[in-house]
Amino acid sequence: ATLAQQAGYDGVEVMGSEGYLISQFLCQTTNTRTDQYGGSFENRMKFPLEIIQSIRDVCGPSFIVIFRLSLLDLVSHGMTWEECKLLAQGVEDAGATIINTGIGWHEARVPTIATSVPRGAFAFPTQQLRSEGIVDIPLVATNRFNSPQTIEQALEEETADMISMARPFLADPYIMKKSRTGRTDEINTCIGCNQACLDHAFVGKTASCLVNPRACHELELSKNAFRGGLRTGQQEDHFERLNPDQRLNIGVIGAGPAGCSFAMTAAQLGHHVTLYDKASEIGGQFNMAKRVPGKEEFYETLRYFHVMLNKYQQEGFLDMQLGTEITLEDMNSLLTDRDEGETNNISSSHTKIDKWILASGVDPRNPQIPGMDHPSVLSYVDVLRGNAKVGRNVAIIGAGGIGFDMAEFLLYHTKDQRATDVSIDNFLEEWGVDSKHQYRGGLVDNTGSSTTEEEVQQHSHAPHRQLYLLQRKKGKLGANLGKTTGWIHRASLNNSGAVEMIHGVKYDHIDEHGHLHLSLNDGKEQRVLKVDNIVICAGQVEKNELQLQAQQEQATSSMLADRVYTIGGAYQAGELDAKRAIDMGMRLALKINDDSVIPGQHKFEAPIGPEQKLYEWSKKLM
Repeated sequence: ATLAQQAGYDGVEVMGSEGYLISQFLCQTTNTRTDQYGGSFENRMKFPLEIIQSIRDVCGPSFIVIFRLSLLDLVSHGMTWEECKLLAQGVEDAGATIINTGIGWHEARVPTIATSVPRGAFAFPTQQLRSEGIVDIPLVATNRFNSPQTIEQALEEETADMISMARPFLADPYIMKKSRTGRTDEINTCIGCNQACLDHAFVGKTASCLVNPRACHELELSKNAFRGGLRTGQQEDHFERLNPDQRLNIGVIGAGPAGCSFAMTAAQLGHHVTLYDKASEIGGQFNMAKRVPGKEEFYETLRYFHVMLNKYQQEGFLDMQLGTEITLEDMNSLLTDRDEGETNNISSSHTKIDKWILASGVDPRNPQIPGMDHPSVLSYVDVLRGNAKVGRNVAIIGAGGIGFDMAEFLLYHTKDQRATDVSIDNFLEEWGVDSKHQYRGGLVDNTGSSTTEEEVQQHSHAPHRQLYLLQRKKGKLGANLGKTTGWIHRASLNNSGAVEMIHGVKYDHIDEHGHLHLSLNDGKEQRVLKVDNIVICAGQVEKNELQLQAQQEQATSSMLADRVYTIGGAYQAGELDAKRAIDMGMRLALKINDDSVIPGQHKFEAPIGPEQKLYEWSKKLM
């Protein structure tokens, strides 16, 4: 704290929650000391109070001291509500300026910040503490506040005096300014995915953001084109426009995450972009993902793409041609002829294209199982996009991200929802969170209770179907899901009691009844799943026919092949990685006017930092 004060900081926050050292002193199970810091709760809370008192004594009365107090430990040995209140009073008396709310130990088996957590779901203990009026210092609510509307509602309802956010500033560093100036529709909303922030941090990578790859890479990107916002303060959320003679007419085929990312960045730079998609709406695979329960925030990314693309279209730097399918003949006919010296000035012609960006996405992979032509066999696209009717007993082939999403969809989807529609009460009930402050640690104690099948069906979050989730590979299903969120998906399916997960599967055939025949245990065991439907979620393949056709034409001296750049899922389909797609689109847009950037050598990534090198080196020693 002293060093922070000397460095010019106005205050510090003491981490008294989340299961770190101070939490371990406070909880009776982890604190087994027999001296003055163990035993009664009054003794166990001496340690944090002495820390606060020491900071106040050394740093003076005007220095801000925030104490993060765990109002819900979400572990069975956590603090009771009465202990939380006693600690809050002690923290104020010791000299703290503000009490921030901590939710859940890291060891807790309850999701607290992931996208499946409803907005503001854990504000209730802060509101309860505030309503009891036992402390006079400001109280801060936290966890899954990502929009000005949710924050305003919490403040108007006197849930807290202040709201804490972290990840939303990675998604959009200008969230406060846009809110103040009435441009909330231009906010790039944090979707709570953790894929590029926490998942990166836990493996030594530089934290960033799936929906905003610039986050924490501002200096790196300034070497390319970034001149606004954080560097000069003259612009907000923009790249500096290129000189007119550096600008290109660019055609983008596909308006999924990769195509939208490229188009927005290129338009910011001053290129003229024509964005084509045979669908009538932008978003690509995101339009399926947003329907999955727990992924409602994906609507917000699509809203942001739509608003910004329309903005650049109104400024004259972008033209959206939705409902338009582009063929190889179209690409050739629209291509500028370098030999005729076509100008790059965007005012000359918006119909001619200097370079093509192929962001056409992916197609479902066909696992080639005999009998797949049975009418009861569906692809994930049939279900999520085509609204195909699905029976009550279903086998899902493939246990990657899409397989798990499909399981959630089939179990719990009743209607499409936005993030603001998701029920907090249902979520708390599903995960056993005590919203009445009756149980130690904030977890409902179900010890000794039994639940009948009828009671399960009456549950507000009861599953709609019985599922088999199948995986060829031996080992844990979903092993490659997000490092900080994969356990949530597995726990959700396990908690449903309606999913049987089977690994090490060989798919023998589908019979005339639509039943799936399997071999297990290296062929030693056979099993027949008598299901109503089989849904194929067995991965994806690149949808890059136009690139391949252009390459085949190259032999006939066509100019097209050396001006087609493939990005996103069309470049690499594995795991349908939106993080990679958005990042790739943005980084290529920053360099697309560089003649040294040629197809096949057009993928750019963030450099590996020292922390990641150290992490990878340490793994080799284990």
